[in-house]
Amino acid sequence: MDKLTLGVIGAGTWAIAAHLPAFANRPDVVPLIVNRRDPERLRGVKEKFGFAHATTDWREVIAATPDLVVLTGPVGPRAEQARAAIEAGAHVLAEKPFTRSPQDAWDLSVLARQHGRTLMICYGWNEMGIVETARNLLREDGGVGTIEHVTAVMASGVRDLLTAGDAYPGSAAESPPRLETWGDPQVSGGGYGQGQLTHGLGILFRLLDVRATDVMAFTNHPGGSAVELYDAIALRLEGGITGTVSGAALPPKTHGYHHQMQVTISGSTGQLQLDMDRLLVRRSTADGSDLLAEVGEADRVWSFQRVIDRFVSLAKGEPGVENRSPGELGARVVEVLDAMTRSAESGTKVTLR
Repeated sequence: MDKLTLGVIGAGTWAIAAHLPAFANRPDVVPLIVNRRDPERLRGVKEKFGFAHATTDWREVIAATPDLVVLTGPVGPRAEQARAAIEAGAHVLAEKPFTRSPQDAWDLSVLARQHGRTLMICYGWNEMGIVETARNLLREDGGVGTIEHVTAVMASGVRDLLTAGDAYPGSAAESPPRLETWGDPQVSGGGYGQGQLTHGLGILFRLLDVRATDVMAFTNHPGGSAVELYDAIALRLEGGITGTVSGAALPPKTHGYHHQMQVTISGSTGQLQLDMDRLLVRRSTADGSDLLAEVGEADRVWSFQRVIDRFVSLAKGEPGVENRSPGELGARVVEVLDAMTRSAESGTKVTLR
């Protein structure tokens, strides 16, 4: 296919800032139809990005049968939207955390395979060379032996976004975020976990091809926040691997809005460390070798363009292109987030399998 038509559902602040400019850089993508709830801002998006059609009804996007459907609105209706798009023959790119229900996420992964469609989740970190370097080091020269324990720690300056709907760096100034998209648990499905920690879990499950089996969690809602701002998760993964995952919604400007994300993977013969703040990968093993990986400048740079480029390449069936954030990975993340919420509410361990 020389040209692919594009339909966008939920073209809000992040879509305007990231998704749509990246698609505009692709001469092989034709903007067909765009959707959002606000008619006035919808007209602005249509004109700015050259869409042929615009609608406040997302079902009209599906009815237009675009080749590509991008889901960038609130997570609540995303499963229904993704299902309709796949069944209509579209390739689907979905914002994180994919869906609210783990069963929906797994069902959509199966549905996409059955229809021969690409289903990809917007995990920009998984497109960075530094993450692939870490992944390769776990698979080369014996890695760190049998993996036994993992830790993942994430923090980012989104406290005011979750509690007041304030804009965050990189969002579209002409279209500020709606508070309910992030701060109403009935719309967002949760707080820091669904809004941010999903990225950290996305890295973890890119590095490890496993699923969680047991989850025990505490969450914190300081100041009576409607959604949680802090997450503390203890989990067991397939193969008996133990682990901890934590997340923190920091005040604005903390660390200059720069995300903090560190992952360690400990095994029978060593440990791997991935630091997304300092942008380094290190592997130390029992034979005394301590490798600080060489990571090129391009591999240290985050770029949403890479997400869009990979999605388009997959949709066009280009050979040798791997889906680094498929629906299955998204489902593994969703089931941890869902179990986290259930465990925190009940005060008990949640067993997934």
